[in-house]
Amino acid sequence: MAPEPRTPRAETPTEQTSPTPAPVELSDLATLKALAQPRRQRMLQHLTLHGPATSATLARALGLNTGSTSYHLRELARYGFVEETEAETEPGRPPDHGHGRERWWRAVPGDRRFPPRSRQSSEMRHVMDELNHHAYAADLELFEQFQRDAAETGPWADAFPYSRGTIRLTLPELGAFFEEYIALLNRYKRPEAETPAGARTVLTRFLAFPAPLAEPESEPEADLACNGKETEPS
Repeated sequence: MAPEPRTPRAETPTEQTSPTPAPVELSDLATLKALAQPRRQRMLQHLTLHGPATSATLARALGLNTGSTSYHLRELARYGFVEETEAETEPGRPPDHGHGRERWWRAVPGDRRFPPRSRQSSEMRHVMDELNHHAYAADLELFEQFQRDAAETGPWADAFPYSRGTIRLTLPELGAFFEEYIALLNRYKRPEAETPAGARTVLTRFLAFPAPLAEPESEPEADLACNGKETEPS
């Protein structure tokens, strides 16, 4: 799910080959538009959460047709968000030994960041707003689904720690705080072969933003002028 204090969001799919990927800024408008498309967001989320899939697998899981998923996978691959991978075995189906009958796709891991708001054009801001709207809505939907199904998940039913608080920081400190958060995520990322039994994919979402500045108290005379009337003393 995601930076500069300037851009408090980074995309970091769960599986990655390097423990400390170099940050890559997505500043190309066409790339951002490709990522912001709602169906592609859903497909990328499915690949991130559930691992490699074919266009047919994604079509069944997301209620789309294979022509649509194939097209969107090619577009995601064009901009580096997914890539072809070795054939997998779907439940209930024999393994495909890579004879070209099916193409399997995986989410490309990485530390993807976005330009700070001050460097975004008006069109880019619109695209980013759409991207964030769909991404946050998808996260909230998954969280609510987990809460509904919690009774069926055993010990994992209690496994959603959260924190909500405030801290006072300078801009440089906020940048350092975010980088430490990303470093913490990377400490716990590991290849599938090194993941212990019983591990589950855990979704994380970091959000930090400045609180609104307190408005100065108005002088009584200003209130009277603004209201256009006087109030009788009580």
